[in-house]
Amino acid sequence: MVDRVSVAEPGPVTAVGTARLADIAQQATVSEATVSRVLNGKTGVAAATRQKVLAALDVLGYERPVRLRQRSAGLVGLVIPELTNPIFPAFAQVIEQALSGYGYTPVLGTQMPGGATEDELVDQLVERGVTGIIFLSGLHADVSADPGRYVRLAGRGVPFVLINGFNERISAPFVSPDDRVAARMAVKHLMDLGHQRIGLAVGPNRFVPARRKAEGFTEAVNGQGVIQHTLFTVEGGHAAAGALLDEGCTGIVCGSDLMALGVVRAARQRGLDVPRDVSVVGYDDSELNAFTDPPLTTVRQPVRAMANAAVHALLEDIAGSPVQHTEFVFQPELVVRGSTAQAPGG
Repeated sequence: MVDRVSVAEPGPVTAVGTARLADIAQQATVSEATVSRVLNGKTGVAAATRQKVLAALDVLGYERPVRLRQRSAGLVGLVIPELTNPIFPAFAQVIEQALSGYGYTPVLGTQMPGGATEDELVDQLVERGVTGIIFLSGLHADVSADPGRYVRLAGRGVPFVLINGFNERISAPFVSPDDRVAARMAVKHLMDLGHQRIGLAVGPNRFVPARRKAEGFTEAVNGQGVIQHTLFTVEGGHAAAGALLDEGCTGIVCGSDLMALGVVRAARQRGLDVPRDVSVVGYDDSELNAFTDPPLTTVRQPVRAMANAAVHALLEDIAGSPVQHTEFVFQPELVVRGSTAQAPGG
């Protein structure tokens, strides 16, 4: 006979239920006593620890006891451009997890061709009474867009935080990766491998992250590189690769992992091998990159740190605490895999 946890209601957790205390404790890396306190709704458990126990229940497939189903502290909107690029669901997952840990209910608004615009999504969220909004790679990152929409949102009393795309015309907390450093990292890696002719495939120049990557790239190659502005997609990378390969580039830095996959496809269509003939570096780092062919060398966005920083800044603002209306910049990380190698003849 093994001790098991009961999740019956009402009454305290006993030793005759369906989920073993030991299993939950092991999954959450806490003591069985802590698990018992959380499941019985006792006080004296830190919020972060309580969240770990609840996450362990979810991972193990157990229903939460009714007593643990808290009332929402409020709705928080998350506006993202799309779900097809893996980096956006990655951000959404961490942001929603962090918000839930603080008792808030995330409401996801996704743009898509022919669907709701960012302004329409914001209106819908405000009508639902959200207490704040997090924007990821939205119109704030587009220097051609009117920043007045964010001024008007602030005037409606809705706190917001902006991720990826600093805009000095908007007074709000910004969270960004250091895109210039990211490009320099990628170029240095290729130069260390002996590549002399290096190209950059990056998104439209009207987007702040694309501009910053181009600036960092130009600095790193001393103005000797080739830049192709295109879409942040597989098709965009494929199109840019043609021009870069025609220019004799043996190393190509990309503004997104999807673009990098497009570059790899274009190189192979020309009968070139990656990385023997052409080295390719992506940007973002999806969990799937280790399983592509070849595994993709990339510059990793610090998604978890950035997402948590955005949530904390928003909740501070919601609570009425002073929040700096400035840009919080996070350092990226080069992840070397199989899509880069010594330059041909090196």
